[in-house]
Amino acid sequence: MRLDIEDVSVAGILRDIRLTVRSGAFVGLVGPNGSGKSTLLRCVYRALRPTAGVIGLDGDDVHAMNPRAAARVLAALPQESSAEFDFTVAEVVAMGRLPHRDRTAASDHEICAAALRRAGVDHLAGRGFLALSGGEKQRVLIARALAQQPRVLVLDEPTNHLDIAHQLDVLGLVRDSGPTVLAALHDLNLAAAHCDLLYVIQDGRIVASGPPHEVLEPALLAEVFGVRAHPVRHPETGAVQLLFDLLPPA
Repeated sequence: MRLDIEDVSVAGILRDIRLTVRSGAFVGLVGPNGSGKSTLLRCVYRALRPTAGVIGLDGDDVHAMNPRAAARVLAALPQESSAEFDFTVAEVVAMGRLPHRDRTAASDHEICAAALRRAGVDHLAGRGFLALSGGEKQRVLIARALAQQPRVLVLDEPTNHLDIAHQLDVLGLVRDSGPTVLAALHDLNLAAAHCDLLYVIQDGRIVASGPPHEVLEPALLAEVFGVRAHPVRHPETGAVQLLFDLLPPA
């Protein structure tokens, strides 16, 4: 499923955002804190209605869709997730099936069990969600998103709270799971290693886009992030990787 963001604005935050995520692609949204990444993603997963512009899924305006119909094709992992009640891990993951059918159905149980295994949290199924570590909660929420079987997956800092092994595992899992992905990522090296395309957002505008090796150039990183970057190539994958230090005083 193709995702098109066309001239989207949110008063005082985003201005005329245009980007496309082709079907099955993994696209990263990068930029400094406060640049508007989370606001844009909230518009995509219907938590916030833009003041202008259209967000399309295969040509259909996502904000004109029935909420249940939208949830059948689009899943989101927000940056901050809270739980008022202490559901078990299995119950949290089962919530991903609610847009589709009765979650007591045998097929739903099989789908949830597979999602738990893929996210590496099947051993936590009987545990209370609130008792988990931050990293464990994040992997459970990813399992819930996978159980939803979306065609588009929106992720806001999906590697929050994860150690490096689980960061790599989760991004690889998301990439291999099949849906179209738009993800906001702070770690530029993880973005470079996993994304097909990057869009750089600064002060509510897209200022650069393209493959990671073209976008992550020292001049742009100095201007947008205020750091000096030294690009190198990963010896096995060839992906661009960055070494950083602070810019010298003016």
